[in-house]
Amino acid sequence: MAPHQLRHVLDAEWGEGWRSLFARFDEVPFAAASIGQVHRAQSLDGRDLAIKVQYPGVRDSIDSDIDNIASLFRLPGLVPPGMDLAPLLTEAKRQLHDEADYEREARWLVRFGALLSGSADFLVPAHVPEFSTPRVLAMSFVESVSLDALAQEPQETRDRVAERLIDLVMRELFVFRAMQTDPNLANYRYEPQSGRIVLLDFGAVRAFDVALSEDFRALLSAGLDNEREAIRTAMLKIGYFGEKTPAMQRELIIRMFQTAMVPLRQPTPFDFKASDLLERLRAMGQTIGTDRDLMHVPPAETLFLHRKIGGMYLLAAKLRARADLGRIVAPYRAFIAPV
Repeated sequence: MAPHQLRHVLDAEWGEGWRSLFARFDEVPFAAASIGQVHRAQSLDGRDLAIKVQYPGVRDSIDSDIDNIASLFRLPGLVPPGMDLAPLLTEAKRQLHDEADYEREARWLVRFGALLSGSADFLVPAHVPEFSTPRVLAMSFVESVSLDALAQEPQETRDRVAERLIDLVMRELFVFRAMQTDPNLANYRYEPQSGRIVLLDFGAVRAFDVALSEDFRALLSAGLDNEREAIRTAMLKIGYFGEKTPAMQRELIIRMFQTAMVPLRQPTPFDFKASDLLERLRAMGQTIGTDRDLMHVPPAETLFLHRKIGGMYLLAAKLRARADLGRIVAPYRAFIAPV
């Protein structure tokens, strides 16, 4: 935003004369993303703050933008005939409206802060409610570095960060039953002084009900044991494919899952950087995606979960990490009471 746009938004949210609320407010943002930008500030009582300000008009454009995408999908050849993307596009609208709702994000920020309170591995900024509105989210500023800065750190440090983030995915799915599903690298930072991972941006949090969480637990257990029939049953129940999905597609989806599970069954740490697993899975996925008989679309919750898992894989590869995946996921085969 140009400075005058920023002032216009903050005048509307905080009232004219809002500068008197701060000892310092930097008009030049130190971070920006698709729906907002973040400014440094200091309160009159000396607290260092990060103020996320939403771009004007973002919420109003969501529905029309998704409708425009839907129009493109109607062009011949873009999607297989018979595939119904309407439920997914409806879910995309809902997700984007959620991400543009800073009051909702504030609630999840507070919730994850409570869930991870006292953690030696993670740090969640504190919500600052007196400066927060539907279009402004205020939180404590945490001095930290990007995960890119860990590239030259010892292997042990990079491995630890990757393992903690992978374990967090398991905790989100099976213990918290709420997951931050946007694995953008900028949403994770590192506090060198304490060695903690700083978690940012809770706009894309998805809640999982007990039944779905337990269905994924059954799939995890079947995958670790490589029990093919149990894998098929669990994947069918979750919705990876339907009863009418052609046998060839169904078999390829099962084989993709079995391939993805190999690193979790091996007795040694998995080397993310050296492995070609992602390329092999991508090739298998492209085979499915180019099948003109493809009609089934998995549930949105499953797609958001896989976005997170795929993002963690890429993040671990970027860190050139080695992780003992079997050791990390093994405890989650058993039921753990949610918190």
